[in-house]
Amino acid sequence: MKSLPALTRRLFFGVAAAAGGVPVASAQSSGVDQRSRQAFRVRVDAARLQRDAYQAPAPTNPDEQDFPNKIGNFSKGLPHNDLGEVDSNAYQAFRQALMGSGRQADIESVPMGSADPARQRKFVNPCAGLCFDLAGADSQHLAIPAAPSVQSAETAGEMVELYWQALARDVPFSQYDSDPIVQSAVAELSKLSDFRGPKVNNAVTPATLFRGLTPGDAAGPYISQFLLKPVPFGVQVVDQRIRTYVPGVDFLTGYSEWLSVQNGTTPNSGGQFDPVRRYVRSGRDLAQWGHIDVLYQAYFNAMLILLQPPDPSDDVTGGGMGAPLNPGNPYLQSKNQEGFGTFGGPAIATAVAENAARALKAVWYQKWFVHRRLRPEAYGGLVHNVVTKGQKYPIGREVLNSLAVNRVQSRNGTALLPMAFPEGSPLHPSYGAGHATVAGASVTILKALFDENYVIPNPVVASEDGLSLIPYTGPDADKLTVGGELNKLAANIAIGRNFAGVHWRSDYTESVKLGEALAISVLQDQRLTYGEVFGGYTFTRMDGRTVTL
Repeated sequence: MKSLPALTRRLFFGVAAAAGGVPVASAQSSGVDQRSRQAFRVRVDAARLQRDAYQAPAPTNPDEQDFPNKIGNFSKGLPHNDLGEVDSNAYQAFRQALMGSGRQADIESVPMGSADPARQRKFVNPCAGLCFDLAGADSQHLAIPAAPSVQSAETAGEMVELYWQALARDVPFSQYDSDPIVQSAVAELSKLSDFRGPKVNNAVTPATLFRGLTPGDAAGPYISQFLLKPVPFGVQVVDQRIRTYVPGVDFLTGYSEWLSVQNGTTPNSGGQFDPVRRYVRSGRDLAQWGHIDVLYQAYFNAMLILLQPPDPSDDVTGGGMGAPLNPGNPYLQSKNQEGFGTFGGPAIATAVAENAARALKAVWYQKWFVHRRLRPEAYGGLVHNVVTKGQKYPIGREVLNSLAVNRVQSRNGTALLPMAFPEGSPLHPSYGAGHATVAGASVTILKALFDENYVIPNPVVASEDGLSLIPYTGPDADKLTVGGELNKLAANIAIGRNFAGVHWRSDYTESVKLGEALAISVLQDQRLTYGEVFGGYTFTRMDGRTVTL
């Protein structure tokens, strides 16, 4: 981490002058001096606003203390024994490097596990969680609740869902009403003692299966309109058909391969790509969308769709939606001005992208320095070793006795969680989720900038083969709003990572709220900077509450 610059005489007198304490030696006009003082005051006020804001506690579950073998915690990339249990000395060195200082040099000394150093994967950026920022809440000021314990019924319920998501990866979303795998999944998930996915009359249904919990998630097709409609990108166009893996091929289902990957070894080969690009129509497609995306990509695309007006002369896209801006935009009632660098196109485009890294800093602190939750693929190893080797790990009976695990074992010969990616999860802890935190931050910005109540015209859905878009004609076709489809977009991207097997449901539910809180803190800071008369933005939060900033 870089140190602060030395407090030179020039720097001291410049800062003091801006604060009103020492006159600047060089001649300056009174107007420039006054502006300098105002700019300094805005920065100080923003810093005080964030310093004095409520700081939520950052509780953790007791797994790291309760289990000497660290079965509830992230250890991928470290050395493991034949059961996939982390080497205790390596884990202690790992934890000490993080909690002792978090310095990059100390983390460099942590022993890694691959038998082939040339194929050793690297930890992903722990130091980001210690980074400061100059807008919004500090990365360590925000918090998420303690993650569910590895031995809890909630974690068991989440794992049963993940096994079913793996089994249903290639089922088109348009077939959920009739598919037998889906019918078995909703029946089993409905019976679990602590499953927290969406339900109707206390039962999971094909219409709620694998969906999010925020307003709008249950309406319309599974996939958000913002992942389907063509994207007008200036004079270019982004076709939303994607390069996806062929159906039917999963990874890390063999035990030796799984163990090698837990030690951090890069797999020998990748997946086989479908030679035809398709619209997202299944869990496998959705997982692949979030495999190699630019983290704010989906929301930048959504912004372009919302911002660009319809263009009948464009025979490819027809232009965008031209959605109305948030009613709080100060230029909507102006007689002779429009927004541009503030409250207009360039400002809106920048606002969507600029908070992605800030959101990552906040969630990276939670990942590395607070929770260190194990990845689902590691829990799958626990399940396998209980079911096939008689290990006595204290994990929920509901997952061990589940139909989902039985089907996976019958199909693959192991009870390991089938993964959508050859390498399994990234080399950073599971809770919270980076994609979900960026999603929460980005859609919050978009709901603040656009009219969330605007009804999306001409909704579409992917065909079963993913080769075309067809009109969506469901009974709620006229009720799909910008706010609802943005919430659904966040859920699609976050839960797409669950379809891949790399995240838990609670990673999604808590991380989108973390991202939302981060975005709200940035909007609060930015409000101090405007020259316009601005009454604030009103929009709906992830929990359904209305807020005005």
